[in-house]
Amino acid sequence: MAGTWWAACEGPAMSPDEQQRLAAWLRAHVAAFDGELRLSRLAGGQSNPTYRVEAGAHRWVLRRKPPGVLLASAHAVDREHRVMAALAGHGVPVPRMGGLCEDPAVIGSTFVVMEHVDGRVFVDPALPGLPPAERAALYAAMADALAAIHRVDVAAAGLSGHGKPQQYLSRQIARWTRQYRDSQTEDIAPMEALIDWLPAHLPAGLDEHPGTLVHGDFRLDNLIFHPTEPRVLAVIDWELSTLGHPWADLSYHLMAWRVTPDEFRGLKGHDLAALGLPDEAAHLARYLGGRPGPDAATMDWLMAFNMFRMAAILQGILARARQGNAAAADAEATGARARRMAEAGWRQVRG
Repeated sequence: MAGTWWAACEGPAMSPDEQQRLAAWLRAHVAAFDGELRLSRLAGGQSNPTYRVEAGAHRWVLRRKPPGVLLASAHAVDREHRVMAALAGHGVPVPRMGGLCEDPAVIGSTFVVMEHVDGRVFVDPALPGLPPAERAALYAAMADALAAIHRVDVAAAGLSGHGKPQQYLSRQIARWTRQYRDSQTEDIAPMEALIDWLPAHLPAGLDEHPGTLVHGDFRLDNLIFHPTEPRVLAVIDWELSTLGHPWADLSYHLMAWRVTPDEFRGLKGHDLAALGLPDEAAHLARYLGGRPGPDAATMDWLMAFNMFRMAAILQGILARARQGNAAAADAEATGARARRMAEAGWRQVRG
C-alpha cells in the first residue's frame, strides 16, 4: 500500500481553545506562518499523535506527545526535533524543522513542527502494485539511506551527547525489559525466556563498539519516497534514535525478512524473486558496500534481540490502547501482536 503519509486524515483534531493557542504560538515562532490555521489529524504512527497544519499556501506537520500517563523516556518528540535539526546538511534526508514547544500551556503537551514533505509512504514491504524493477530500486535506496545514517560524523553534527554507546546492547535489554514490565497486560512465556536468555548469550565484543548514530525504528514506512522516483526524500520518526551499535539498527531493519506479514509487516513467505525484491543476504550486501558485517551467529542473536524489543514496543501500544490514549485507531490490534513477536524471537533462539 502506498500513500501520502502527511495526507491520510482520521479522528478529531484539537479543541477550539487549543487551536487558538496553537495558532498564536505558530505566528510567533514559525517563519511563513500567516493566515487562518487549518488543522487536521493524520493517520499512521502508533506513538505520537500527528497533525497536518495549514495556513495560507503553506503546510507543516505537527507531532505531539499523547495525553495521559506515559512510560518513562517514551514519545520523545523533543528528541526527534534535536536529531533532525542536527542532521541538516549531513547526508541524511530529513524534513526541515519549524520549531519545538515544550510549554504544556499551549496544547497540553510538548510538540514539534516540521516541513510537510510531499511523497510516497509504503506500509506493505511487498510493495504491491509496483513493477519488479521499481521495487528493487526502492529497496536499494532504503539500504543506502540506512548506511548514510551510520556514516554520520556525530561530532560534526553536534550529536555527541545524543546517547551513551558504551554497553549499548546490555542497556537496551534492560530498558526494554523495564518498558515491557511497566506495560505488561498478560504473561507471555516466550518473552520471559528471552529476558533470561539474551543477556546470558550476548556475543563477545558487541558491547564494546564505539557507536554511531542509530535511528532505532528504521523500516519502510518511516521513509518518504519521491512521488515518482526511487529516492528517499525524508527519514522520519526519530524518537528512538540514540548513539549505539549500527548492527542493532541493521538487524532491526533486516527483521522484515524473518517475520511474516501477520507477525509484523514481514516478507517471510513471499516469493522475493518474483516480486523483484532482494533476499536478506543481497540487501545486507547493498548496505555493507564491501565493509565487514556480523557473522551468522551474531546476526541470529541480534534478530532475537530485536524481536524481543519489538514485542516490548507492541506491548506498550497495547497498554496505551487499553488506557485510552493510543495515537492510532488500530492500536489494540497492533499491540496484540506482542505475543506473536515474542514467539518469533524464541523460535529464532531455538533455530
